[in-house]
Amino acid sequence: MSALSPTLELACDLIRRPSVTPVDEGCQALMMQRLSEVGFTVEPMRIEDVDNFWAIRGGEGPVLCFAGHTDVVPTGPVVSWAHGPFDAKVDDQGMLRGRGAADMKGSLAAMVVAVERFVVAYPQHKGAIAFLITSDEEGPAVHGTRAVIERLAARQQRLDWCIVGEPSSTTLLGDVVKNGRRGSLGGTLVIKGVQGHVAYPHLAKNPIHLAAPALAELAAEHWDDGNDFFPPTSFQISNLNAGTGATNVVPGTLTALFNFRFSTESTVEQLQARTRAILDRHGLNYDVDWSLSGLPFLTEPGDLLDAVAGAIADVTGRTTTPSTSGGTSDGRFIATLGTQVVELGPVNATIHQVDEHVLASDLDLLTDVYYQTLVNLLA
Repeated sequence: MSALSPTLELACDLIRRPSVTPVDEGCQALMMQRLSEVGFTVEPMRIEDVDNFWAIRGGEGPVLCFAGHTDVVPTGPVVSWAHGPFDAKVDDQGMLRGRGAADMKGSLAAMVVAVERFVVAYPQHKGAIAFLITSDEEGPAVHGTRAVIERLAARQQRLDWCIVGEPSSTTLLGDVVKNGRRGSLGGTLVIKGVQGHVAYPHLAKNPIHLAAPALAELAAEHWDDGNDFFPPTSFQISNLNAGTGATNVVPGTLTALFNFRFSTESTVEQLQARTRAILDRHGLNYDVDWSLSGLPFLTEPGDLLDAVAGAIADVTGRTTTPSTSGGTSDGRFIATLGTQVVELGPVNATIHQVDEHVLASDLDLLTDVYYQTLVNLLA
């Protein structure tokens, strides 16, 4: 361990704690201790079965928040891992291996070390630095960042800029930052028919046959063209279920699960109305239950994106590309405060996979990028 940088030492310490969502396993206590030692006021927020914390240091002026999660996804079969998933190590190829190395304990370590360095160099820095950390990002994401943001909003906490440590890079550290995400709107559609014997179809109504043309039309529908920041809205059916298991029974219902990933060119209400119009046009007897996971958000070029892009260029010599591709993140909750949000973290090639790993030296570069961003905004 003596040969490792401070960032890698902390990353290994965090990875060795098996914090499978929503369990934290002491990761946040370790982070809070280190932040309190450099002048942060720390506030644990356990909500239901989820550990969260809010920490802040500084005074009046703009607030830069680092956000992330200590929980990780399950490992899958441990025997499939070349090294134990929680036996953090840097191998002979210079790779830091372990569950959470990329998503996102490596980023958490880089954030903490960068801030420690910054407050030593700039003890009277402008504005304030904050941390918003949860153990409920990989799970339902109900009692984590979403709930903390509700509390911060109620107390009118200022939050100008936020860097989420999600693994945004594609090939090289800093080649991509996420400056927004599409919205996610899910639906559970139940098509109602009449159960019967397959030999007497005139006495039954097969919901599979009835639904097929409508589902095909939904899948082929052009929802919008997207815009300069977002690709067009997409619609995908993720599950179909019908039948009793018997080959000679016409089912009484069909259940379809579907999801929209939508741009700012479409609203939730528009997507719902257009979906119902297609289903009604086919004369279906149906119920649909909607679930909104998050609205689209976008951080346009400005103070935060400029500071991050400048830091990446200074540290790595690379020109970063802003992107809104990919799934959702907790940034969608933070953006509701009117906060400029970007996601910046290591290469995402192995996230959620067996043998998750990142290039160890990338975490030291990431620390430098976070540090330089702090300098650009608050020095």
